[in-house]
Amino acid sequence: MSLPPPITVSSRDLARLEAMLDSPALRHLPAAEALAAELERATVVEPADMPADVVTMNSTVTCVDELSGETHRITLVYPHDADVLQQKVSVLAPVGSALLGLSVGQSIDWTAPGGRALRVRVTGISYQPEASGHPQR
Repeated sequence: MSLPPPITVSSRDLARLEAMLDSPALRHLPAAEALAAELERATVVEPADMPADVVTMNSTVTCVDELSGETHRITLVYPHDADVLQQKVSVLAPVGSALLGLSVGQSIDWTAPGGRALRVRVTGISYQPEASGHPQR
């Protein structure tokens, strides 16, 4: 696996995600630990300064698994909003943690449950709250 790419997270998303991760129900889950590790290495910017090509919470993105060739269009959401039928993926899901903070064109190697390797590349962002004037979402 290569070094993970740099990621950018808004201060609002960081505060919400850290509060969520402080929950006793989540604190020791492997998915929560993986997300916490990602947040620790993130560059944090104010929502108004977030580049429009970065995956933030509630962004709708198109990504491709470069190992399988599968393309997905998903919305990155908090766990309570996750809905497989609506392609709303939890930030605690492996692909959700992997996508958070990536820019269009970046890819990241990630391990799925069961040890399956993923290489996810962001190919587009059709909606980002900050760029759309909805940073409170």
